[in-house]
Amino acid sequence: MQRIEGFGLARVIDSDDTNYKPGDIVSGIIGWEEYSLLRSSDNLQLRNIQLDDDIPLSYHLGLLGMAGFTAYAGFNEICCPKKGDSVFVSAACGAVGQLVGQLAKLHGCYVVGSAGSKQKVEILKNELGYDEAFNYKEEADLDTALKRYFPEGIDIYFDNVGGSMLDAALLNMKVRGRIALCGMVSLQSLSTSSQGIKNLYSAIYKRLRLEGFLQSDYLHIFPQFLENVKRYYKEGKIVYIEDISEGLDLAPAALVGLFSGKNIGKQVVRVAKE
Repeated sequence: MQRIEGFGLARVIDSDDTNYKPGDIVSGIIGWEEYSLLRSSDNLQLRNIQLDDDIPLSYHLGLLGMAGFTAYAGFNEICCPKKGDSVFVSAACGAVGQLVGQLAKLHGCYVVGSAGSKQKVEILKNELGYDEAFNYKEEADLDTALKRYFPEGIDIYFDNVGGSMLDAALLNMKVRGRIALCGMVSLQSLSTSSQGIKNLYSAIYKRLRLEGFLQSDYLHIFPQFLENVKRYYKEGKIVYIEDISEGLDLAPAALVGLFSGKNIGKQVVRVAKE
């Protein structure tokens, strides 16, 4: 039986690879298991974690891990933000979206986020610093909702969901707007109601830039990301929200919950405590 793998943190127990010593904390793709055997011949892409008493260890999975770097690289390199830009973020209370919005505010942007519950909307406005937020499940027409929050149009859309939200955003983009295509969770959900894109023609006459990306495309700026985001966090300029499940036996439910929007913030499964 093939094991399930995912991005995680682990402590090295023993190693004959000089890059990893017993006691080291590493991040990378590991198994959903209490103990993993990793072979150098498997082209390991592990990163040694430099511990910091001021930063929770779990933040190296989210804020300082793949999710945080996805937000940082996508927003800065794809969206090319300018002070005063109007920014829309979907799945704004998730692992990536919560940081995108805060980075946008640090750039002096007007920021609106969408989420799937009243609780998440309140978190966006009261804890994450979004100017406005709305529950997309309560909107009869997403085009009308976006026009309410962006009467003059959207400069930047950081898209985590695709589907009908992307379709509505296309109608509301300003000329030469930028769309970072980060995720399409609406097309991967457990629901069968996902819809395709009808308004792509807007990209032509509005001269939009739509670009998909992977965080691995921008590894050359990872040191810059770590330096800046650590500083923002220690200076109190950003916060990060986690949803932690205790125990490996809860991992399947945590995974399924991602597709129904059950989690609030970065979903983490803690297999073992220090």
